Amino acid sequence: MDNKSAFCAEIYDNKIRKVIPFYDEIYDQITDLIRTYFGDRSISLLDTGCGTGRMGLQASETLNLLELVLCDPSEKMLEGAREKLAGKNAEFCMCGSEELNFENRFDVVTAIQCHHYFDRSQRETAVKNCFRALKPGGMFICFENTAPFTETGRDLVLKRIENFGLNAGRTPEEAAHHTARYNTEYYPVTVSDHLELLRKTGFAVSEIFWLSYLQSGYYAIK
Repeated sequence: MDNKSAFCAEIYDNKIRKVIPFYDEIYDQITDLIRTYFGDRSISLLDTGCGTGRMGLQASETLNLLELVLCDPSEKMLEGAREKLAGKNAEFCMCGSEELNFENRFDVVTAIQCHHYFDRSQRETAVKNCFRALKPGGMFICFENTAPFTETGRDLVLKRIENFGLNAGRTPEEAAHHTARYNTEYYPVTVSDHLELLRKTGFAVSEIFWLSYLQSGYYAIK
């Protein structure tokens, strides 16, 4: 594997919709939230853990961007992002959010389906780096696989994810393998843990705005 996700870069875009329900809707919700908060203002945006550039492409096509920076620790993923955004005005950096070194530069920082690969200490460092990269009044948007509060809740949602995968054309073996990654290859925390970390980091506002299956989305304002 060339990254920590379930799929290598070459097949990521074709496979991810079979394991994340409402995958495209997630990005529509993010851009709607940004437009609602900033209106028609020109903004600078950093997408960390950018993968093959899905967020960057949608942002470049739907938002009034003054600056677009995409970061990922995988060179293969960045190759896919560069190809997807060919001809767009974008900057690319090979680093993860745990290594970001920006100061008060961006209006928006997004981290979509990437921080759940960290342990709690690494996750805290990553969120602090995203906070530091924002201008005052800037918005951090984070989507993650999220832990249910109970074992029953965990078992139910993982079974629903398996069923979703099967209905999307995955084999039983593929669906079961994906379930086995829970808390072994990615490490979800609860909604309460997410919000507490945002508050602890120093954000003035922290809210949940999306929850479906394992995915939850949060925004926080510096």
